[in-house]
Amino acid sequence: MPKSLVGECVDVQATEDKVVIRHAGAEVIRHDPVGPGEVACGDLVDPDRRPTRGIRPRTAAEIAFLGLGPAAEAFLRSAAAAGTLRLEHELTGIVELVAVWSREAVIGALERATRFRRFKASDVRAILEAGPGLPKAVRAGQQLVLDLPMVPVRSLSAYALVQGGLL
Repeated sequence: MPKSLVGECVDVQATEDKVVIRHAGAEVIRHDPVGPGEVACGDLVDPDRRPTRGIRPRTAAEIAFLGLGPAAEAFLRSAAAAGTLRLEHELTGIVELVAVWSREAVIGALERATRFRRFKASDVRAILEAGPGLPKAVRAGQQLVLDLPMVPVRSLSAYALVQGGLL
C-alpha cells in the first residue's frame, strides 16, 4: 500500500477472484487473492519475489495426504491457518476415505470442503455421502445447474375440489 495511506481507513472488497482496496472511493490496488502466508499488494510487489512457504510434511499421515495433490495442499494450508485441532488425526481419516471412495471423489470433496471451510474428516465424509446431489457453487448472478430427477406431471384439474358435481 502506498505510504500516503498508512494509518488511513480503506475499503477492502474481496471476491472469489479479486481483492480490491479503495480509499475515498478511488481504487488503489487490485490483485488476485493469495493463500495463507503469502503476500500480495498488486503492482507494488515484484511477482518474482513473492514469498511462498513450502509445505514440509513430517509424518506418514501428512505424506500420504499430500499425495492427493494440489487440492490436498490447499486443504492443509487452509485447515492449518484456521487452527484446526488434531489435524494429523483428521488427515489420517481423510486418507482412509480413499479406500472406500475413489481418489477423484475424495479430491473433489476436498475442494468443496476447502471452499466452505470444513476441515474435519467427518465433513469430507458427509460431502462424499451427499454424492452428486450437491450443486456446484457458482458466483452470485450465475445460473445454478441442478440435476433433478424426473417426476410425474399432473394437470391442475387433478387438484380441483368437487362437491356435489359443482366446482
